[in-house]
Amino acid sequence: MRFDFDKVAVREVSRHYGRRRALNRITLDCEAGEVLGLLGPNGAGKSTLLAILATLLVPSAGTVHYGMRSAREAGPDLRGCIGLLAHDLHLYPELTARENLEFFARLYGLAEIPVRVQSALERAGLSGRAGDVVSGFSRGMRQRLALERALIHRPRLLLLDEPFTGLDDASAHLLVSRLRELRGEGRIIVLATHDLDVADGLLDRAAILRDGRLVALEEARGALRERYRAHLGAGVASSG
Repeated sequence: MRFDFDKVAVREVSRHYGRRRALNRITLDCEAGEVLGLLGPNGAGKSTLLAILATLLVPSAGTVHYGMRSAREAGPDLRGCIGLLAHDLHLYPELTARENLEFFARLYGLAEIPVRVQSALERAGLSGRAGDVVSGFSRGMRQRLALERALIHRPRLLLLDEPFTGLDDASAHLLVSRLRELRGEGRIIVLATHDLDVADGLLDRAAILRDGRLVALEEARGALRERYRAHLGAGVASSG
C-alpha cells in the first residue's frame, strides 16, 4: 500500500531569496475533505507556498508534514500523492488529449492506463475530442484536461495556482463542480486565487497573505470579499 495521509501541517515555514523574504513564518493546516484558499495580492507568497507544498522548493526554515512524515521522511512516494495545476498547464500542444493523458500516466507507472485515461476524458467532458491535438483547444478545454492530467494518479493532495484565470463563466462553473466532487472524495485541496466571487462559494477556509506573512486564517463562509478588504485594505482588494 502506498504512502497516504489525511492532513498537511505547515509550521513556521519561511523562504528567503537572498535578503528578500518570500514567506515569513507561515503556520497552517489543511485536512482531507477541505478546500483551503490562499488569497492575497501579487507577490504575497501564494505561489511560493504552493511550490513548497509540492516539494518543488525547500523551506529556508520551518517544516511541512504530510500526515506524520516530512517530505524527506516520506521520500519519493510523496510525489505520487501530490497533483499540481500551475500557470503552465504542462500539456503538449502537438499531442492529442488522449496522448497527453497516456504520457503522464506512464510517467507515474500506472496500471490500467486505457481505463484511467478514458475515465479522465469523460470527467473533463472531452471524450468527443480525445483524438484532437490540444493546440486547437479553448482555454477552458485545456484547463479541464490539465486538471485531469494532475489527477490521473489519484493524488491525496491537489495544488492549484490561479485555476480560474482566463476561464469564462461556464468553464469556471465546471471547474468548481469538479473541485467540490474531489473534496467529497476526501482530497486535500489548496488553491491560490484572485477570483474572490468564485472562491466565496467554494472555499472552506481562507488563508490571507501579504508580503509573505499570514495575516488571517478563517472560515470562508459569506462576505469573503468584505473580509479580505478589511484585512488588506480596499486598494488591494480591488486589484483581485
